[in-house]
Amino acid sequence: MAFFGLFSKENKASLDKGLEKTKQSFFSRLTRSIVGKSKVDAEVLDELEEVLITSDVGVETTLKIIERIEDRVAKDKVLNTSELNSVLKEEISALLAENDTYNELEKSFVFDKKPYVIMVVGVNGVGKTTTIGKLAHQFKSQGMKVVLGAADTFRAAAVDQLIVWSDRVGVPIVQQGMGADPASVAFDTLQSAKAQDADVVIIDTAGRLHNKVNLMNELGKIRKVMDKVIPEAPHEVLLVLDGSTGQNAFEQAKQFALTTQISALAITKLDGTAKGGVVIGISDQMKIPVKYIGVGEGMNDLQIFNKDEFVDSLFSF
Repeated sequence: MAFFGLFSKENKASLDKGLEKTKQSFFSRLTRSIVGKSKVDAEVLDELEEVLITSDVGVETTLKIIERIEDRVAKDKVLNTSELNSVLKEEISALLAENDTYNELEKSFVFDKKPYVIMVVGVNGVGKTTTIGKLAHQFKSQGMKVVLGAADTFRAAAVDQLIVWSDRVGVPIVQQGMGADPASVAFDTLQSAKAQDADVVIIDTAGRLHNKVNLMNELGKIRKVMDKVIPEAPHEVLLVLDGSTGQNAFEQAKQFALTTQISALAITKLDGTAKGGVVIGISDQMKIPVKYIGVGEGMNDLQIFNKDEFVDSLFSF
């Protein structure tokens, strides 16, 4: 298996397949919008705006892309519709590059902290537990010692699911069952990780948003307790979003950003939707880097988000 974070032919093939529905939907709409037209004019740009918005890129990000293309049309005087794909690809790449804050060491998971503590947040049903399991699998595949913490004690199913992933991947888990104090679970997990000389700790947390005050207090308590055991922990707060929900994923991101400081995003289930454009909009609007994308059911189908490969795949047809 390729070193997690470094792109391989297998990763690219998985990405191409995972974005297939998005590509088919996007380019069929784009082709219809420019059929019979040779120049990029106001009418073509209006059509393009609609294509981007209906592909869940989001209104604000779409307007930003259209404005950039308008500037290029004004500068070049004439822009042929045959050039539109390449121009659009360049502008989307430029937008994603502005929020690509991870360096190559981070993408290769050479951590500067040990254990490196990841706190995972997200509403129920977005693929949070599956993402944790896949991350644990890929870290372990690189020879890292991984410890899981089942601090989503609001639902018994959440604890049970994480136990299943712990057994499947073959990594230890710290859990106290449903109803336990999440901060206590986090405390015990970090203590256990230190005793085992673990490389990575992944802490699951409750996924409810119906009471933001309680959630904010709970996450704040967990962070405070972890910091006492391992200074500066958690080193990463990963928000998991379901890409198939389109703009609803963006709304969830905004709500979670109000409750806790998020440092990275994982966008899952892109293989089952035509709404892959949401990756572009969330990256641009939230100013939080997309670190992982889920493009399939397999253990290795959770990939480090590579903006160049993503855009190349999106525009390959």
